[in-house]
Amino acid sequence: MKLLDGKLVKKEILKRIKKEVEELDRKPGLCVIQVGEDPASCVYVNQKSKMALELGYKFKHIKLDKDVEQEKLEEVIIKLNRDKSIDGILVQMPLPKHLDTKKIQNLIRDDKDVDGLSDINAGRLVHNVDCLMPCTPKGIMDILKHYKIDVEGKNVVIVGRSDLVGKPLASMMINSHATVTLCHSRTKNLEKITKKADILVAAVGKKDIITKDMVKNRVIVVDVGINRVDGKLYGDVDFTNVSTKASYITPVPGGVGQMTVAELGENVLKAYKEHEKNS
Repeated sequence: MKLLDGKLVKKEILKRIKKEVEELDRKPGLCVIQVGEDPASCVYVNQKSKMALELGYKFKHIKLDKDVEQEKLEEVIIKLNRDKSIDGILVQMPLPKHLDTKKIQNLIRDDKDVDGLSDINAGRLVHNVDCLMPCTPKGIMDILKHYKIDVEGKNVVIVGRSDLVGKPLASMMINSHATVTLCHSRTKNLEKITKKADILVAAVGKKDIITKDMVKNRVIVVDVGINRVDGKLYGDVDFTNVSTKASYITPVPGGVGQMTVAELGENVLKAYKEHEKNS
């Protein structure tokens, strides 16, 4: 069994981006909008801030009260859409329930949508057209690529159908010629399906939902889950036991989570290049 080390791949991606940014006249700009003081969101925003500053990006952090009105948030985004010094706009999820998340995501200009969550970018991804892609699934593809794991012709089983990971990852895998099965909470005989996987991706958010008896020998396992239990982090996969059968597996922490921030850095640079080309 070999570990798919997200820390290592992240380091290489950031090193390459940093080198490229040093040569630029104008520095790429990223703005993160945070609504409220959700503890997890605070951690993620700090990670993004650290990454941006490490790469030499211009970083802007807009904090809004948890009771902010939809109109006010929309005004902030419209202003940033017009700001030529900002290449990427990201609204930290989840948003408070009174806000229309989908409307907010779609208000961000598609060429500044560094989360890749707008309907325009989602549609482009499905049609295999160049676009800004969601960071976590993009990170999964890049970690597999780094370890020279070719997905073409492989049976890929994804457990979890979220707009953030499962659905976009299915499109990326199909675009790379994999055969994809997308499972979810209503899938019957899950174990029967997961046992056929050459590559199994778990993205549910439930500790140890994938056990040793659900996988075949030599399977490649990508664990996207981050579950905090008694102050400790666990994935969706029973790592100790599943790793005895897997040929490759991502650890939690230290796997896919590491890649998400690196891919955000990549998306900001991609958006910047597009803006410079069209300016």
